[in-house]
Amino acid sequence: MTKNSLTRLIDLAIAIQQIPAPTFHEAERARFVQACFMEQGLADVGLDSAGNVLARLPGSTPTQAVVISAHLDTVFPLGVDLHCEREPERILAPGIGDNSLGVAGLFGLVWALRERHLDLAGDLWLVANVCEEGLGDLRGIRAAVDRFGASPLAYIILEGMALGQVYHRGLGVRRYRITVNTSGGHSWIDYGQPSAVHELTALSTRITALKLSHDPRSTLNIGIISGGSSVNTIAAEAMLELDLRSEDIGELEMLAGQVAELVRQAGRQGVSIQMELIGQRPAGEIPPDHPLVRLAQDCLRKVGIEPHLNIGSTDANLPLSRGLPAVTIGLTTGGGAHSVHEYLNLAPLEKGMEQAVELVSRVWENTKK
Repeated sequence: MTKNSLTRLIDLAIAIQQIPAPTFHEAERARFVQACFMEQGLADVGLDSAGNVLARLPGSTPTQAVVISAHLDTVFPLGVDLHCEREPERILAPGIGDNSLGVAGLFGLVWALRERHLDLAGDLWLVANVCEEGLGDLRGIRAAVDRFGASPLAYIILEGMALGQVYHRGLGVRRYRITVNTSGGHSWIDYGQPSAVHELTALSTRITALKLSHDPRSTLNIGIISGGSSVNTIAAEAMLELDLRSEDIGELEMLAGQVAELVRQAGRQGVSIQMELIGQRPAGEIPPDHPLVRLAQDCLRKVGIEPHLNIGSTDANLPLSRGLPAVTIGLTTGGGAHSVHEYLNLAPLEKGMEQAVELVSRVWENTKK
């Protein structure tokens, strides 16, 4: 890409970042992206029923299409300060790398392909999708894969950061809401009656004490905990949200079963506990020697970056779980993802975009079904 195009890409990423887009509330950002697609003169620009924005860059022949996507949503709720700071070597802003730059990268690809007068062998479908984060449960990419199915040659997922990684394995995830209910009461008068907060914190301690597998790697995290109504009230309700992950689906199911057993044991007279599945990311993978994986690695090496094959929880989980060829790649490096201290580094962005352009321009030649 030219320096002017890189500057334009960064400016667009910041413009996208400045539009709040919590999961389930991406509509304003989606409208902005839709208008930008239309300004580029792309074909078939529109919104689908899930809220995804789609556009098509026509290819030169009627062969299989390729789908490239980037998620619109962020982890930050409405009202979070989206202040952006530009420094010579980096940009600091909540959501700038995850995933405003990824969405802007869809446009960067179009610009770069046009600058080089590259005619793609098939149609390139650009998808800015909703509901990748949190409890979105991959709703957006699910709708896209339901639409295109097995017909595309490949699904390529763009993330703003993680340059150098090639995610060809989808990490299995289960998310649960555990709710405790008691009769509650007055902290003095009814002392001795069970408190939902006390019961839930005791259960949390037992859950976090579970022994986790290191190989295959498994993790658990209590991300949200809430309950009670006042300092002098025995809590009648308390709730937590739990995230379980594992490289192995069998280990994940076993871990979920252990949590369910702890929940069952914690219930007693006067203490009601419910465990509800609120999110499920399917696992899947393509082998390291798959042509798409080999090509993604080759494109990184071509720009002087040694690739690392990896497993992650991204939009690629969905097509991978259906046995469809998919990879997730990053456009630059950075840190502080999912925090207000998020930043991305500018220097690697040129190589990151070059990698993406190479991958898209060569995918028809190197991964024919």
